[in-house]
Amino acid sequence: MIIKLGRGLAALSLALTSLAASGAAHAAAAEPIVLPLTDAVATLPLATEARDGYSRDAFKHWNAGTNPTDGCTTRAEVLIAEAVTAPTVGARCALTGGTWFSY
Repeated sequence: MIIKLGRGLAALSLALTSLAASGAAHAAAAEPIVLPLTDAVATLPLATEARDGYSRDAFKHWNAGTNPTDGCTTRAEVLIAEAVTAPTVGARCALTGGTWFSY
């Protein structure tokens, strides 16, 4: 089964395609199925999140953001922009609170 999701979702589309292909590696090619993103994500297998090996220190490449004088890195700017509930922005762009939605 191949799931086409549209622009900006190539990685998820590739992951879904790989999952589908692994289950039917020798089956005949099927016609692509087009699903809304929420339905496509619902087809992914669920597992407990593993953060083994993750270290924020490994990502030292965050730059000074669009305004180098406000202290916000690109990471902080993205967190602020994508927040469902905005975080409080403190001195040197220290973020506290806030909520985000993620599949």
